[in-house]
Amino acid sequence: MRIYCHYGSNVITLDGPAGAGKSTIARLLADRLGCEYLDTGALYRAVTLFLLTRSIGTTEEEKISMALKECVVSLEGGKVFIDDRDVTQKIRSPEVDRAVSAYSALSAVRDFLLETQRRTAKGRKVVAEGRDMGSVVFPEASFKFFLDARVEVRAARRWEELKARGEVITFEEVKTQLSRRDELDSGRELSPLRVPEEAKVIDTSEKTVDEVIGEILAVMAGRRSC
Repeated sequence: MRIYCHYGSNVITLDGPAGAGKSTIARLLADRLGCEYLDTGALYRAVTLFLLTRSIGTTEEEKISMALKECVVSLEGGKVFIDDRDVTQKIRSPEVDRAVSAYSALSAVRDFLLETQRRTAKGRKVVAEGRDMGSVVFPEASFKFFLDARVEVRAARRWEELKARGEVITFEEVKTQLSRRDELDSGRELSPLRVPEEAKVIDTSEKTVDEVIGEILAVMAGRRSC
């Protein structure tokens, strides 16, 4: 079944905590719908990498604001670029993993990427995945979904992903990191992780990727005449 993204703002949002399956589902959903995939998490990782390489800490917001005036972050063809330099692999480093939540909570970073995300989606049909897509970045999105899963399930998924990348880490360490990130993302003052208004909540703990996509498509099909 192919349903094109021609509803309202042409944006479908998928929000939720790390490990809920957002990235995988968003990519496949975008392909199924004939849309583009907007990986906003990759944009935040790119900014984090940009600031880390310049040794600018999270407490130096004035320096961050100045530095970001010289930064161009973009997504093209599934790859992530900083100033036309491909950083797709580098943004997945353990160093960026540890730092991204702290940088993402800063107003200078969020303001910078808010406009970047909206500009990237303008005039396009997109599936946008992140933590505040339906609540802040695209509040008028045609369809909003919030994917969640038990922390043990999310940690297991993340652990398998890290092991596949050759990283040496225990399950308990991954679970602790995820719990800490949940706390940071949900408790931050700016754009905290929350269920957007009118969003459909889907618990992915016991569901396959195909089942989740099927549930999303069913919701969309039910509103096609709206």
